[in-house]
Amino acid sequence: MNTKGILAIIAGVVVLYLVSATVYIVPETHRGVVLRFGELVKTGVEPGLHFKLPWVETAEEFDTRILTLNIETQRYLTVEKKPLDVDSYVTWQITDVADFYRATGGSEVRAEGLLASRIENGLRDEFGVRNMTEVVSGARDELMEKIQQSVDELTRKEFGIRVQDIRVKGIELPNEVSETVYQRMRTERQAEAQEYRSRGREKAEGVRAAADRKVTVLLAEANREAQELRGEGDSEAATIYAKAFGQNKEFYELYRTLEAYRSTFSSPQDVFLMDSQSDFMNMLDGPMKAQ
Repeated sequence: MNTKGILAIIAGVVVLYLVSATVYIVPETHRGVVLRFGELVKTGVEPGLHFKLPWVETAEEFDTRILTLNIETQRYLTVEKKPLDVDSYVTWQITDVADFYRATGGSEVRAEGLLASRIENGLRDEFGVRNMTEVVSGARDELMEKIQQSVDELTRKEFGIRVQDIRVKGIELPNEVSETVYQRMRTERQAEAQEYRSRGREKAEGVRAAADRKVTVLLAEANREAQELRGEGDSEAATIYAKAFGQNKEFYELYRTLEAYRSTFSSPQDVFLMDSQSDFMNMLDGPMKAQ
């Protein structure tokens, strides 16, 4: 290769180096700043092709899209001093690249650390003035909105960052507390079940007592009605017997004698001692004499 070729190559390399040191491109989704000896001289550089002084100025670019930061699970205390493990996340966006650079040195990792710290402080403060029911129930949306507004106001001023949303992914009781809570819930449910059983037994006793009273009343009424019917039947039978026996007194005498025999000598082993002059013997002798 001749001298002219070598010089051309060297010249081309120098030109490329100068171009690379002078020209920089900001992507569509980013915004940039220009530093001169470490000091900000230009901020909010829009997307596109731009120029800077070589070796004197440097360009930095930052992603201005909405980003998501998952915050590690943290433990907070409610107003009742009950611990809760909270898993949350935040969506954020760089709105002022100059403030962002001054606060973080252009480090996204440092920005996330500062942002997480502010959010954790906000959650700790808000959880500390609410009870567990308010934190877990529908009041949680109001809680998140309040934290988002307070943190957003702070980070805009300090870091040039807009906090778009803060959300809680999960709230859990610590393991050491869960068993105690479950045991208390179990005890409460058992007490409630025992109360229902007691009420059931009480109602069952009442039903049995009412049924027994009703049975007693029905039996008494049935016995009374049976006695009345039996009395009416006996009275009617006596009347019929009286009319029948009144039609033939001798037959009635014979019937009474036979009934006396049957009731007196119901067994072959029966022995009956009686005065021969008694009325009963005379009644027994009467029919025989009549023969």
